[in-house]
Amino acid sequence: MLVEVNGLGKKYDKKTDFTIKDINIKCDGGEIVGILGHNGAGKSTTIKCLTAMHPYEEGTIKICGHDLKAEPIEAKKGFGYVSDEFVLFEKMTGYEFVNFLADVYNVTKEERKQRIEHFQTLFMLGDAIYNPISTYSHGMKQKISFMAALIHNPKVVILDEPFIGLDPFTMSQVKSFFKSYSQQGNLILFSSHDLNTVQHFCNRAYIIDQGVLLQEVNFEEFKKTDVDFYEYFLSITKRVSKS
Repeated sequence: MLVEVNGLGKKYDKKTDFTIKDINIKCDGGEIVGILGHNGAGKSTTIKCLTAMHPYEEGTIKICGHDLKAEPIEAKKGFGYVSDEFVLFEKMTGYEFVNFLADVYNVTKEERKQRIEHFQTLFMLGDAIYNPISTYSHGMKQKISFMAALIHNPKVVILDEPFIGLDPFTMSQVKSFFKSYSQQGNLILFSSHDLNTVQHFCNRAYIIDQGVLLQEVNFEEFKKTDVDFYEYFLSITKRVSKS
């Protein structure tokens, strides 16, 4: 398993209730797996625990076989992360930023050159990659975030609401790339509240609501039921459609 989450529990204050409780997730290479829920359901908290951005009080997390608490460096080497909030050094150029991350992950000069050229074409960055990040549009910042997350060729790619701000053509290119990337034995773990995107982009999804894992959905199996996924999602999360 590339990602194993067992009994994960997180609270932001000792006096408050758990924000997420008893989250169990298992994902392996070759998959695109969604973490799906309404805004405030606990998706981003789960992701931030997975990426060691937040400490957690209960449970265990393993990335590529390495326990995130016991072997944090080895675990972090195994994944690339694209946040819903850009974490970029905006005084750097895009090229400098991606190279900085390549240095962090000890990517060789030859490997980074090939990968940067590939992603520069894929994301249609052109010469803008040599401009300061502070001059970038939202979509450009998203693209450079993808490049930085992928520069070390991680086995696990964790995406938190990654497609916001991308134009339809670029979104199609990015989805196609990640589908191909997963087929090479890698894992894409994708958090979103966009039901349509998750249903058509992911193989499986874990539905979280109010900090609790409600259900795992296999979309190939779900298609055989002839049930509308939108209505099903609303019903199990106890939300009523207004349409």
